[in-house]
Amino acid sequence: MGQGVEWGAHCCLLIAWLGEEGEAIPTAKLAEAFDLPPAYLNKCLQALSRAGILASTAGVKGGFRLGRPLEKITLLDVVVAIEGSEDAFRCSEIRQNGMGADRSAGEFLRPCGIATAMRRAELTWRRELAAQTLADMMLNVPRDVAMRAKRWYAAVGN
Repeated sequence: MGQGVEWGAHCCLLIAWLGEEGEAIPTAKLAEAFDLPPAYLNKCLQALSRAGILASTAGVKGGFRLGRPLEKITLLDVVVAIEGSEDAFRCSEIRQNGMGADRSAGEFLRPCGIATAMRRAELTWRRELAAQTLADMMLNVPRDVAMRAKRWYAAVGN
């Protein structure tokens, strides 16, 4: 999984703190806050916007704001927006190659144990991510972090 998922989730939380009045937060400020490359971060933010997680505003006062409440954004939403919806593991059925594999014998009618185990793990992982909202993540952030973020944003000029 790429860094974009981490960047996107953190930016959503920062936008929630800084844009309490629905204010759009510029990409440059989000990039500066986490010392990230603005161009790549903007690609992540655009992906979140296409998914309806964020909403973008163009112009002088442009930037990003939440597209829906944190309670309605799951970690799975962020992962799918950034990484896509394909499974992490894709079985290519290499067991059907070499070692005298006999396709006519019917031994390949069911998925192999590896593919089955990986699918179970994928479903469990997705279920767990779908059960965690960004609002849940906010509950685990130390209280002073939001205040520090607001002080920083006021100091750098918004």
